[in-house]
Amino acid sequence: MGVKIGKKRKQPVQNVDSDEEDQVELPPTTRSSDEPPLKKAKWINKQRVLVFAARGINHRDRHLMGDIRTLLPHCRSENKIERRENLFVVNEVCEMRNCNKAILFEGRLRRDLYMWLANISSGPSAKFLVENVYTMAELKLTGNCLKGSRPLLSFDKAFDGEPHYQLLKELLIQIFGTPNGHPKSQPFVDHVLTFSILDNRIWFRNYQILAEDGALAEIGPRFVLNPIKIFDGSFGGATLWENPLLCYRRQMNKSAASKYLSRVTKKAHHEHNKPGKSYSINDDDDIFVGDAFEKAKEILEKQKEEESLSTEEKIRKPKKIKKKGNAKGKANSQESVKSSKSPQSAKPPKPSKSNGISPKRKKGNTDKATLTAIKKAENKKSDGVKTVTKTKKGKVKAKTGKKHVQTE
Repeated sequence: MGVKIGKKRKQPVQNVDSDEEDQVELPPTTRSSDEPPLKKAKWINKQRVLVFAARGINHRDRHLMGDIRTLLPHCRSENKIERRENLFVVNEVCEMRNCNKAILFEGRLRRDLYMWLANISSGPSAKFLVENVYTMAELKLTGNCLKGSRPLLSFDKAFDGEPHYQLLKELLIQIFGTPNGHPKSQPFVDHVLTFSILDNRIWFRNYQILAEDGALAEIGPRFVLNPIKIFDGSFGGATLWENPLLCYRRQMNKSAASKYLSRVTKKAHHEHNKPGKSYSINDDDDIFVGDAFEKAKEILEKQKEEESLSTEEKIRKPKKIKKKGNAKGKANSQESVKSSKSPQSAKPPKPSKSNGISPKRKKGNTDKATLTAIKKAENKKSDGVKTVTKTKKGKVKAKTGKKHVQTE
């Protein structure tokens, strides 16, 4: 027998649109204000920096340490440590404070300030000499920023040139960079920390960002880091790099002492080799000493005194009287010269009747014969004059002498 299959009953059609319109949206059972606040995301870069100092720093260095603590919201403070203790104790202090980075300030003789930057876990560490320190309170600059805000780190291109600068750059980034999401930090970026290299030193500056255009205003502090050594471990270990251009204070004191000794030895050597007698001084060198008008007056007075002395000497000396011959003697001498030139006249020229003075001869060329005759005549006259001067007893003897000359 076959089984009869019954027909399916038709189900009644329901109006879907009408049911959707009848449903009304109900308000939520809880309000948004009653919900618990959203938890902040955990900060992954858990960098904690311990900033403290050793005993022996001065007031300016202490203020600088306080300024750095205000710049780093992720830092922790610690009491001063004794200078006698070894620096490896710092590693234990950092572990007790749960810090993995450290900034240690160390002073010497209250003059020099040294800064240690170290990675506590495995190193490396670097030692710097801090120079040209200016704190925020000392500068009184116009810039300002929000406390706890995250900074931008700006580095010079020279940090990528040499390997020791690359290592220092990474160390500075890990210490001065505020981690994202730190509980004490603020979600703002309103200042820039710049690290620039000049004269083999690292120059630190802190600027406020005034506008998006790049306008800046300095906040402070400012200081210069002169690198001394880079160690493999934390506060010790093998030296990876050492500054060959650094000059310590001991070397500076020694150089100053050597300068004094060299100056003393040069002075003694100069006195030993100094000549006993110097060159004669020129009298005219005193002209340029003192006032010019007074020197001119003194020179004029000296000239007047010399002129007066010269005139007095001239007055005292007697004048020399020159003897002049007669005009007749000159005429006779001229006639004698003319007669000597003629070949017929063999007789010597007649002497002039002057007072024992030889007549003047004319200029010109004369024969040898005439010259010899003139010389003989002059010699005879001189003999006659001598007889006159020796005797001087009467006119007769003087005349006889003259006659004797003529006859000869």
